[in-house]
Amino acid sequence: MAGRLMQAARCPTDELSLTNCVVASEKDFKSGQIIYIYVCVCVCTVYIYIYIYILFTVKTHPSVVPGTIAFSLPQRKWAGLSLNQDVEVSVYSFDPSRQYVGTMTLEIDFLQKKSVDSNPYDSDKMAIEFIQCFTAQAFSVGQQFVFSCFDKLFALVIKDIEAMDPSILRGEQSSSKKQKIKIGLLHGNCQVIFEKAESSSINLIGKAKTRGSRQSIINPDWNFERMGIGGLDKEFSDIFRRAFASRVFPPDIVEQMGCKHVKGILLFGPPGCGKTLMARQIGKIVNAREPKVVNGPEILNKYVGESEANIRKLFADAEEEQKRLGANSGLHIIIFDEIDAICKQRGSMAGSTGVHDTVVNQLLSKIDGVEQLNNILVIGMTNRPDLIDEALLRPGRLEVKMEIGLPDETGRVQILNIHTAKMKQSNMLAKDVDIKELAVDTKNYSGAELEGLVRAAQSTAMNRHIKASTKVEVDTEKAQMLEVSRSDFLASLNNDIKPAFGTNQEDYSSYIMNGIVKWSNAVSDILGDGELLVQQTKNSERTPLVTVLLEGPPHSGKTALAAKIAEDSQFPFIKICSPDKMIGYSETAKCQAIKKIFEDAYKSQLSCVVVDDIERLLDFVPIGPRFSNLVLQALLVLLKKPPPRGRKLLILGTTSRKDVLQEMGMLDSFSTTIHIPSICRGEHLIEALELLGGFQEEERAIIAKKVKGQAVWLGIKKLQMLIEMSLQVRRRKTFSPCGLSRRLPESQLFLRNHLRFESMSNLITLWHHNENKPLQMRLLS
Repeated sequence: MAGRLMQAARCPTDELSLTNCVVASEKDFKSGQIIYIYVCVCVCTVYIYIYIYILFTVKTHPSVVPGTIAFSLPQRKWAGLSLNQDVEVSVYSFDPSRQYVGTMTLEIDFLQKKSVDSNPYDSDKMAIEFIQCFTAQAFSVGQQFVFSCFDKLFALVIKDIEAMDPSILRGEQSSSKKQKIKIGLLHGNCQVIFEKAESSSINLIGKAKTRGSRQSIINPDWNFERMGIGGLDKEFSDIFRRAFASRVFPPDIVEQMGCKHVKGILLFGPPGCGKTLMARQIGKIVNAREPKVVNGPEILNKYVGESEANIRKLFADAEEEQKRLGANSGLHIIIFDEIDAICKQRGSMAGSTGVHDTVVNQLLSKIDGVEQLNNILVIGMTNRPDLIDEALLRPGRLEVKMEIGLPDETGRVQILNIHTAKMKQSNMLAKDVDIKELAVDTKNYSGAELEGLVRAAQSTAMNRHIKASTKVEVDTEKAQMLEVSRSDFLASLNNDIKPAFGTNQEDYSSYIMNGIVKWSNAVSDILGDGELLVQQTKNSERTPLVTVLLEGPPHSGKTALAAKIAEDSQFPFIKICSPDKMIGYSETAKCQAIKKIFEDAYKSQLSCVVVDDIERLLDFVPIGPRFSNLVLQALLVLLKKPPPRGRKLLILGTTSRKDVLQEMGMLDSFSTTIHIPSICRGEHLIEALELLGGFQEEERAIIAKKVKGQAVWLGIKKLQMLIEMSLQVRRRKTFSPCGLSRRLPESQLFLRNHLRFESMSNLITLWHHNENKPLQMRLLS
C-alpha cells in the first residue's frame, strides 16, 4: 500500500489505546503481521501548508470500519489530528543496520493529577515492563503516549533516541560512538531511561532513572571474572549461541525465520565445577525476571497431587504474562538443582507410589505440552544425567546439553585469580605466589577444590599468628603483617586439598618405591616405547584410546614399569585398578568399581588407567579352570570403548598369563603388547647387582666369574628380595643351631652351615649348591 487516503477515527477500546498502536480494519491491513505506516498530516500556517510525516505501528481489529484508521487521544493530540480528518497512509520499512533503538530516554509524569502520590516507583521494573509491552513497535522523538504500570497510568514523552550499534548483533566489538536518530524500532535488548518531568512530583528509584551503562548479553567483552566465574568462557559462549541468540533479535525477524526459542538447558558434570553458579549468573546476565531456583527434592510432597501443584506454581507467572503480553512477554528462568531427584526414568522405581512419574509428566506438559510457553527457560543441573527420563532430553525440552567439566590450565588461572583478588587488593598475597605455577600444580582440581585450596592456604597463614599459650589468642602486632605465601599454598596442596578426580601419587608411588633398575637395554627400550605411546595419546587426533598390555613372567617388574610410564606421562588423571582393592567384592560390585574408575577417567582431558594383574581381577585359577565371565565381559567392553569427544585415554594392562588372555579373547582388545623379560644372562645379573648396590667389587667379581656364560632365569623383584635377605646375614655374626630339625632339605642345611659367611658368599653357595636346578628354583629350595 502506498499513499492511500484514509479517515481518522476514535480508538474503539481503552485497552487498545494503551498499546501505542493505531488500529485499522483487517480488510485494509493483513492480520497477524507487524506493519509500520507513515501518516502524512497537513498543517496549515498563515503563509503555507506544511506536511508532517508521523510513524505509527498498526494493529488490526474487527470493530474498525474499513477505510478508517483509529487513533487514541494522546496520538491525535501529538499528531494534531481531528476526528474524520483525511490522512495519507504509506507503509514504511525499517533499516535494521541503522534504525534499531540502542538507548531511549523518556520523560515521565502522572497522567492524571488525582493519581499523584509520594510512593517510590522502581524505574528498573518499569523499564522491563516497558520493553515487554512495546517490543517491535516504532517510536519517534517527541512522541506522546500513555503507559500502564503498577496499576497506574503515566504520560510519557520521548526525549532522545540513540541507535544500536549493529556490530553487537553480529557479535563484534562495539564502537563507543553513539548515533542519534529521529525514529527507531524497539527490541528486547535496548536500554530504557526514565527522567522525571520538570514539574512532576513522581518519586523514581533504580538505575534506569540515570544513564547508567548496561552490558548486552552477547557482548564479547563481558567479564566473567567480575561475576565470580572462571574457566567457563567456551561453555557460556555455547549457551548464548543456542539459548539466547534468538531472544536478542527483534520478534519480527525471529518470526520471519520461523525460529523457536530454546526452552531448556541441562548442565551436567562432576561436583564442584560451577553448574549451580553458572545457572544463577545466567539469570543476572539476561534482562529477565528474577530466576526461580528450586532444589529437586523440595518439589516432592507427601500429599497426593501436591508435588504436581508445586510444578504448576513455578510456571504460573509465565503463563499469566504470556496471556497478557503474548510475544512481548519477558523471559522467565526456572532453575532445577539436582533435577535427577524428580525426573528419574518413568517406571524405573519398582514398588513406588508413582509420584515421580506424575511429576515428570507434569513438567513435560508445562515445558512442551499442548499449551506451549514461549517465554520460559528451564535450566536443570545434575551429576547423573543417565538417571533422567529420556523424554525430557529431546529437542523442544532440555535440548541444550552442556557438560561442565574440570577446568583446564587457563580456567584454573582465572578461578585462582577470582579467589585471590581481594588478597591482592589488600596486599595480603605475598609476591612469591605465582598463580600460573599453582594452576600447573592443580591438575584435575575442580572450581570448588581450588576455592578450598585458597581457604586452606589462608588458614595456614593465619595459624602462624596465633599465640601458643594457655588460651588461644591472636598476636595482633604480627597480624597486621599477615601475608599468604607460596609455602602456605604448597603446604595446603600437599596436605589438605586433594582432587576427587585426579592423580593420587600415593596410589602408584608404592609400586616404584625402589626405583626402576635398568639392568639391560631392554628396560630402557620398554620405557622408550611407553613414552612413544604416551605421546601418541597426547598428540594423535585419530587414536584417542591407546591400550597396551605389559606381559611377562612373575616378578619381572611389570607393575613398576606401568606405574613409571604413567608417572612420567604427567597426565592429570592417573588411576591404578588393582585387585588388592577389591578383595571380598562380589562379581557385580567388582564390575561397578572398575566401571567407576573408567567413568572418572572420562571426565579428564588426559587420563591413564593401569589395569594391574588382569588374571587376578578375573579370579582366574588353573584348577578347573575358573574365571569370572561377568568381569571379563566388562573389561572387554571398557578396553574398546573410546572416551568422549575431546578426551584421551591411555590404558596400561599387566599380566603374567598371556596364554590365558589369549584363550579368553582379551589379547585382541589391546592395541599393542610389550614383553617384560626376566634376567636371563649372567652379565645382566651383575649389572643389576651393581645398580642395586650394597656389595663390594670383589664380591661382584667372584659372582661374575661363577655365572659367566650361564643361563639365568630370575625376576628383578625376586632378586631384590634375595639380596636383602643375604644382606641381613652380614649383620649377624653368630648363629645358634638350637631348634633346627635334622630333616631340613639339603639346601637349607647347607645354608645353615654357611650363615656366618659374608652375604655374597652365601648367595654364591646357594647358587651352585645344586647346579642342575634353574636359578630361581635353587634360591627358593
